[in-house]
This record gives sequence, structure tokens and C-alpha cells, in this order.
Amino acid sequence: AIENELEAPFIELAYKYDIPLVATNQVFFPSRKMYEAHDALLCIAGGNYVDQSDRRKETPENYFKSAAEMAELFKDIPEAIDNTVVIARRCAFKVPTIDPILPNFTIDETMDEAESLRKSAKEGLDARLVRHVYGDEEDEAKRAELSKPYYERLDYELGIIIKMDFPGYFLIVADFIKWSKDNNIPVGPGRGSGAGSVVAWSLDITDLDPLKFGLLFERFLNPERISMPDFDIDFCQDKRELVIKYVQDKYGHDQVAQIITFGKLQARAVVRDVGRVLQMPYMQVDRLSKLIPSNPANPMTLSEAIESEKKLREEINNDPNTSRLIDIALQLEGLFRHASTHAAGVVIGDRPLDQLVPLYRDPRSDMPVTQFNMKYVEQAGLVKFDFLGLKTLTVLKKAVEYIGKRDIHVDIENVPLDDKSSYDLMCSGNTVGIFQLESSGMQSVLVNLKPDMFEDVIAVVALYRPGPMDNIPRYISCKHGEEEPDYLHPLLEEILTETYGVIIYQEQVMQIAQILADYTLGDADILRRAMGKKIVAEMDAQRTRFQDGADKKGVDPKQAAGIFDQVAKFAGYGFNKSHAAAYALVSYHTAYLKANYTVEFMAAIMTLDLTNTDKLQIFKQELINLNIPIMPPDINKSSVEFSAEIIEGEKDEEMRGGAFSDGLLRGVRYGLAGLKNVGVAAMESLILERDQNGPFKDLPDFCNRVDTRQINKRALENLIKAGAFDSINPNRAQLHSAVEMLLRQMSLATAERNSNQVSLFGDQVEEQSIVLAEVTDWDLIERLKCELEAVGFYLSAHPLDAYTNVLARQKVVPSTEIDQRAAGKGGHIKLAGTISGIRRMKSKRGKAYAFLSLSDAFGGFEVTLFSETLDAADAFLESGNSVIITVEVKRGDDGALRITAQGIETIDNVALRTGTGLDVYLNDDSNLDAIKEILSSHKNGRGRVTFKMNVKHDEFPDCDVDVELKGRYRISPAIRNAVASLKGVIEAKEI
Repeated sequence: AIENELEAPFIELAYKYDIPLVATNQVFFPSRKMYEAHDALLCIAGGNYVDQSDRRKETPENYFKSAAEMAELFKDIPEAIDNTVVIARRCAFKVPTIDPILPNFTIDETMDEAESLRKSAKEGLDARLVRHVYGDEEDEAKRAELSKPYYERLDYELGIIIKMDFPGYFLIVADFIKWSKDNNIPVGPGRGSGAGSVVAWSLDITDLDPLKFGLLFERFLNPERISMPDFDIDFCQDKRELVIKYVQDKYGHDQVAQIITFGKLQARAVVRDVGRVLQMPYMQVDRLSKLIPSNPANPMTLSEAIESEKKLREEINNDPNTSRLIDIALQLEGLFRHASTHAAGVVIGDRPLDQLVPLYRDPRSDMPVTQFNMKYVEQAGLVKFDFLGLKTLTVLKKAVEYIGKRDIHVDIENVPLDDKSSYDLMCSGNTVGIFQLESSGMQSVLVNLKPDMFEDVIAVVALYRPGPMDNIPRYISCKHGEEEPDYLHPLLEEILTETYGVIIYQEQVMQIAQILADYTLGDADILRRAMGKKIVAEMDAQRTRFQDGADKKGVDPKQAAGIFDQVAKFAGYGFNKSHAAAYALVSYHTAYLKANYTVEFMAAIMTLDLTNTDKLQIFKQELINLNIPIMPPDINKSSVEFSAEIIEGEKDEEMRGGAFSDGLLRGVRYGLAGLKNVGVAAMESLILERDQNGPFKDLPDFCNRVDTRQINKRALENLIKAGAFDSINPNRAQLHSAVEMLLRQMSLATAERNSNQVSLFGDQVEEQSIVLAEVTDWDLIERLKCELEAVGFYLSAHPLDAYTNVLARQKVVPSTEIDQRAAGKGGHIKLAGTISGIRRMKSKRGKAYAFLSLSDAFGGFEVTLFSETLDAADAFLESGNSVIITVEVKRGDDGALRITAQGIETIDNVALRTGTGLDVYLNDDSNLDAIKEILSSHKNGRGRVTFKMNVKHDEFPDCDVDVELKGRYRISPAIRNAVASLKGVIEAKEI
């Protein structure tokens, strides 16, 4: 090796110039047995394979050798070993304790930070009391009585903040929040324990009255336990970067940085990475990784997976390559794989940050990033500020903008918290799109709970999590008087009344210790943390203190011990009430807008998920459930985004706009940028042209005015497929066949405009006539297939709509009920769906299986087909085909939903077997022979065919006649469509 070649010259130079030799070993891994794992890690980092020769390699000797091994290695130059020891003894390093480092913040040069904070907080509280506490009260004495607890709490908090030397922190946060609000950037009402501070409320950092909702300051900043305050601030998702830029501009770009975070090699990922660098077959590695149970909330380690999964152990025992992969993966699991940027954390220094911590620059950003992660950044003295982007705030802002177009100003931060429409919406479970309340499970809870006050919303946000969920039935029963609350002890009734005797919040744990065992709230917070961590020695010490304190209050020792155990149990998963209250307020705001300005809210939430077709499909179904029209994309009526649109000539008889309805019927117009492959910029240019020069009159007008450099072939095709041209030409097939010609015409018009040639009769480019070939329009199925390609789901209808009677007869369950049917032990149900995709796989035994993606009118779902079912159905498993599947639905041990096919059949076959009939409505111009010709090849079925017509006769001026055709027929949607397309047929309707 190169070391052997260099050793002799180094020794010669050392003796020649009398420079001491020092013995070292380049260490990359702790022991020789980790060489192979380290080599694999180098390949993972470099994107190489282990068998590659042209890559970086170390040797098995690059491990941490013992003193004896080093002495043996350098036995020919022992003085080098002695010198290493000498240098080591000269080295000493102690990590210093560094006080928090913050930039100086002054509002007035004559005041220090503490004085500035006192002044700002006092002025802010004065304003808050006028807006939120005094109401219509004018009497000064009563105002003084109302304000007294607020000023007492303010003085108490200021004393602690100033004593702990944190005034600057509060002023800095208040400043960038004030700038955000002044610049129309929505800010959340609070997040985490910070909402419990009156000082924060006074400075407009938070928007919840801590006294009104019983929120505790000590949960945020504990004088008994020195730690940094930590405000997590939610900003409008679209504008978060502007706030960070403001902070950079104010304090200096070299004094502001984001925080590094490291992605670790977790069990599934490390198996995939090691398998890749060992060049094992992809399918084999994929199968192995999927044998490791997936639980993102609590990831399973590889060791745990090996212990719990029999099939994984069999793979390891039966295959040497798998054994080698797992052995390497076990050594690498948990190591850092890559560096990225913390989602929210930003640090601000009082000097250039490179003087305080090492920095690096993420190539995707021009903002420096600390090389220390969050833990070590704080040890280095830097204070973390969390700037989080919350999409819901953007939805609220967008909805308020849409409502403003009706000349209605909604001050969302000050809407009443007792709005009946909002609680009625929650009680109905109609909470799709409502922050924190939209899951199917949460909807069921709300229907049973019937919330009628804001405290219920806080409680349900805190309870709907693993662990606390077990208390939901008792909370509901006690609320509705079906069960008596258990307050544990008379002293605790006041604390537990609002939650009907159920301990939900961490703050309740603290208050119980304060009231029952004479803790200070600061000490009670330390108790809460000890209970949460379940450290035995600390818990034993706290138990003794709790019981001693309870004894002084006259509480029976046995009862005190029992209460301590119950409180400890709840403390493990108790929720931070300040956080729950702040998020419940966002939930309430979204419910308020949905209940009172439904159409504008739905348009806003769909705009924020413009490219998420799964979410858009859910929202489309919600509009249908709400009986709100969803109008198709239209080049003359759509905006780039989704929009609320008045439907001319229609009245809102159902008051869909809630209490604030103006009687005009509104629907949601589909946004053009919500279509696939059209591009936001292209749609913006199209709408700009339309807004400046009026609606597009016809195809020649469109081609003459739209630039082909922005509207390309794919965009034009998808606009046509989605129906955006229906208002000027409803024959989509005809337009689609003429796309090339339309593009040529658009190119000619663009070139003519660019050459500055104008018509002799004006400044417009002369329109060229466009003659389209005669083309029969697509039938419903083809139209929907093209719509699916352009929109991502079926918009105007669904292929299953043609089988309504069949679905009813077969007792098919809509996809929205799958979750409910999978509850408990699960069960067997029938589902219907149109196939949108199929992924074929092979088991380790070589058997075929598949994952089938389907959709019904309500949403999408995925079904697993194992080999026997797959073989029987393989011939008709193609995208676009509709099927009825008998499935087993259940939830696995990991909580994942499993839908397994037991049988599958085309819906047409089922329709033929169930005897679907046909009513054919005719006018005077009908051609019965043509109808009979179509039906003649579909005899020997089970469906009746009836002709229905209105006959006019001298004796009977208005007579309806039904004539049943002889025989029984096999009726399918294709047959129905064929009959419906004939001249003289008003309607062909399946029965």
C-alpha cells in the first residue's frame, strides 16, 4: 500500500530535520468485522456497487486498533508510539456552557430590552382587553375588576421572563409576526405551549386568551427548570419564505441560517440500499423490504422485524445472499444516510454565524445551514425559531379573498366562537376539508359527541390519538348525561368539570398536583415530565412528595396513592392543552367558513390541492354530497384556480351558503390549472388574453389569439378532453381529431402577429376559416376515458353511473364505507370499480399476484388479487374496464387497511345475469326497425325492453302508450348507448 512506500522517506526526513515521528492509524470503523459494512456504506454514498473496481476503497485495517495492536504495528519505531501518547496528554477540551445568544433588539434607544418588553406587553394587553374582554362594559370599576387577573398574570410572567433573561426572544418573535400581519401574511393562532402565555397574547404572538381557556404559562416557561422558550409559528404556506427573508434582511444574511438535519438508514431503506450495492435482484430485495412491517409513526427496527416475522427469518436461513445482506444492514441501520434542512428551524445570531458554528451551503438554497443539528446548535448557544408553513392558513386566506368578491369582509381571527352553523356542521360529521377533523374516524366521533361549544373541539383534537382515544366513549357518555363523571376527589372537581372527569390535558396533571399535593406549577411541570418519561427512580421520589403534599391537604393516603397512579397513567399520553386549543381554533375557523360560505371555502381548498387529483376527487364528491354544482373547465369561464361562480337564473333554495346566503345559487367552477399537463403559466397567459380582449367567440378566434409558445399540443389535447371547449364546440372527438390543424393555425397567427403585419381593416390579425371534418362524437365511455386522462378522475360522470340498478341489486358498498366495514374483525363486502391501473408481482415461490387500482364515483381504492383470483380474471383486467369484486376487508396488526379479492367479474356479465331491462322513449320520428336490429343479436337474456311514446289522436289528444317487445334481451350500457344514439330516441333508460 501507499503507506509502505512512504514510510521510509518519512522516517528519513524526520531524522534528517530532527522532527518527532507520531504513529496514527486512519480510523473509519470501530472493529475489523465492520469492514464489509463500511465498504457497503461507501458504495451507498457514492452510488457505486461493491464489485466495482474503479471506486474509493479502504482496507480492513482502517479500524480502531488497541494500544497493543498499535505497538505491534510500529515495533520498529517505538518512539512514534511514545510521541502519540505525549501529544494525547497535551490535549484537553471541555465543552463550555454558553448562555443563549440573541441579537440585541431595541424599540426605543432610551429603553433596554426588559423595559421595551414591559411597555409593549402593557400596551398590547390594554388593546386585547378592549377587543376581547370588556365587551360593551363601560363602567371603569367593572372594567378594573375584569382586567385585574390579566394584569396580575402579565406582571407574574414578565417577572419570570426578565429574570430568565428572555425579553429579547419575545421581542424578536413579536417583531416578525407583526411584520407578517402588516404585510397580509396569515399567521396561526399559536402552536405548542406558547399559547399559554399572556405576554405572548398581549404581543399578538398568539391569538388565544390563556385565562379564558385555562392555559398555563409554566407549561411553556418553567422558572423551576431553566430551558429556552420555544414558539412554533405557523405561517401561510405560500408566504413563509418572505418572513424568513425579512428576518435575514433585518439581522443580516450572515447572521441567519437554517438548521441541518440528518436522514437515518431505517430498516426498510437500509435493506434496499444494501441490496442495491450488492447487486441483488430488485424483486428479491423489494420482497425482503416488504417483509419488514411499516409503521411511520413508530418504525420497527430490523432486529425487531427478524424476531417478529417468521418469513423474514426463513429467507435469512435459506439464502446465503440474504443472510449477507441482513448482516450488513444490521450494522448500518441507524447511521446517517444524507443531510437535509430542518423543515422549520432558523437560528439568528448577534454576529456572523461562522464565528459561532460551522456552516455549509445546501446547493438548493442560497441560505446558509448550520452543520450542527438542532440539539448541538442549542448547546452552542444559538436559539431556534420555528417558521412552519401551514396550508390551512393559506386555504383560509384564499377563502376570505373569494368571499370578498361578494363585497363581504370576514375578519377570520375575530369570528364568534358560538356560531350555531359551525357546530351543526361538526355534529353532522360533514367535516371533509376541516383541519384536524376530516378523517372518517373523527367524523364518527363528532356525530356521537355532538359538540356545541369550543371546549368540545379542544377536547376532541386532544383525544383523537392512540391512547387517549379509549376515553372518547366515556367523555361522550358523561357529556350527554348517560354516565356520571368521576372527579377522583372533591378538590379536583373544578379542574375536571370541563372534561367530565376525564384527564385529557397535561395542564390538568399539573393543576391536580398543585391543588391536591401543594406543588407549585413549576414543580408540577417537572412532575408531568417525570410521569411522561416513566423513569422509575424519579417517579418514586415524586410519589413520595405527592403523597406528603396530599397528606398535608387532608387527603386519605390510600386515595392519594390511587390518584397518583391514575394521573401517572394519563400523563403518559396527556395532550398539551395550549396546542390543542390553538389547533382547535384553526379547526373552528375552517368549519365556520365551510358552514357559512360553503362554495367559496370549497373553491379555496380545491385550489390549494390543484395538482393532487386524489384530494380533488374527494372534494368533488363532497360537492355532490352538499348538492353544490361543480361546473366543468371552460376556456371562457374558468380561472386558473377553482372559483365560486353564480349560476345565472337559479336560486339557492337550500341555503347552501349557510346563514349568510344571498339567495343566489353558486357552484364551483373547475380551474384550468387543475388539468393535467397544461401548466399554470400557460393557463395564466390564456386567461390574461381573455380578460384583456373578451371571451373566445369560436375556434378561429381562439386560434388567432392564443400563442403556441405557451399552449402546446398536450395542453390543447387535455383542454379538449376535459371539455374546456364544450361551450364553443361540444363535439370533443371532432376537436381532438383536428388538434394538428388547430396548432398550425395558431402558429400562423402567432407568426403573423410577431411580424407586425396587420389587417387593412384594423389592428387584428385576419382570422382564417377553420373547416372541421365530420366526426361522430365520443360515446359516454370514451368521453369519460379521455376525461380521466385529462383531469385525473371522472369529472362529468363515472362509468359506473350506467349501472346504478345493477349496483343496487348486487348490494355493492361505496368506497367511502370501506373503512367502516374494516373496523373490528372486518368482513366480506362487494365493491364495484373502474380499473385505473394494475401492478403485477411475483411471490418468493414464483406465484403471480397483483395490486389492482380502481375508482368508483366516490373515490379510489386498491385491491390485492392473489394467484387463483388473478388467473381467473386476467383476461379482462385492463384499464377502463369496470368490475364487481367480492372482497375481504380488514385492518392488519400495523393498522394498515387490507382489501383482498375473493372473486371478480366484469360488471357487464353481472348486468346480463341480473336481468337489467330497458325503457326506450320515442318520438314520432323513431325508427323501430333500427332498434330491433341492434337488439336482435342480444336475445336470450333476462331483460325486458319496453317502447314508450306519446301518441296524439283525435279521440285521445295526449295518450302515453307502452309496448313491450317480445322476448328477453341481454342489456348492457353499450347496447343502451347504441339505442340512445338512434334518430327518434328521446332516451334509453336501464331499469
